[in-house]
Amino acid sequence: MRPVREIPAGPPSELRFKRRTGLIKGVRELWHARELVRTLAERDLRARYKQAVLGFAWAILTPVMLMVVFTVVFQRVGDVSKIAQAHGAPYPLFSYVGLLGWTFFMTAVTQGASAIVSNGPLLNKVYCPREVFPLATIIVALFDMMIAAIVLVLLFGIYTKAPASTSYIAPLFLVIQIEVALGAALLLSASVVYFRDIRHMLPLLMQMGMFATPVAYGLDQITKEWLVPYVAANPLAAVIDGYRRTILYGQQPDWELTGVAALSASLMLLVGYKVFKKLETGIADVA
Repeated sequence: MRPVREIPAGPPSELRFKRRTGLIKGVRELWHARELVRTLAERDLRARYKQAVLGFAWAILTPVMLMVVFTVVFQRVGDVSKIAQAHGAPYPLFSYVGLLGWTFFMTAVTQGASAIVSNGPLLNKVYCPREVFPLATIIVALFDMMIAAIVLVLLFGIYTKAPASTSYIAPLFLVIQIEVALGAALLLSASVVYFRDIRHMLPLLMQMGMFATPVAYGLDQITKEWLVPYVAANPLAAVIDGYRRTILYGQQPDWELTGVAALSASLMLLVGYKVFKKLETGIADVA
């Protein structure tokens, strides 16, 4: 009798398909698709505000309403406003600067998480780098942030206070902020395709994240021994603190925490991109 051959559990390792993802190659491919990113962002903006009575005012309404709530609650119940006043900044300005950064992140991540699923019919018909869909939501969130910044200018006028001379450093924190948001959007947009429950979890996570981030309060209320691991886990904390220091206080940012935030944000972006490219091969079939 011939010996029964064992059925292998899978193909030999040398025959398995291995997808190699190169960062430079991916960036080059994304650059060639830059017009598609612009078109998608423009489409999303038109779809969001078309036939809306308030139009672009919706980009302002969320941070303004939260600023009012924070001002009423924390000025009457807590002593958070004293920290802002100690630096010569009114609490509404203090909270609104934090809300600008947070609402950008919330919009980018919330919209970016569903970017692949909502564009399923398109990506099944046309080939393009799948990253263009979450990247377009980042551009939309940036546009909303620029509109909301108009209120910040008005608040400076109301309180007869000018932006500090160190405001030129603020764009550095915008770059870190975009890295964090894009990394999270890439990771979640690919994950939502396979695990739809994430979309239901996101609103709760965003609410928890707002209170875990120094939006309504200052970074100096965190215990000093925990500052570095806290910023490493939540780079937005250093971003918001950096905005306040450079725009409101006229101080140099805490460069140690800024370096930790930049390193952590870059790592988040790299991990988000790697996971996205790893899951990308099955997106068109599942989405």
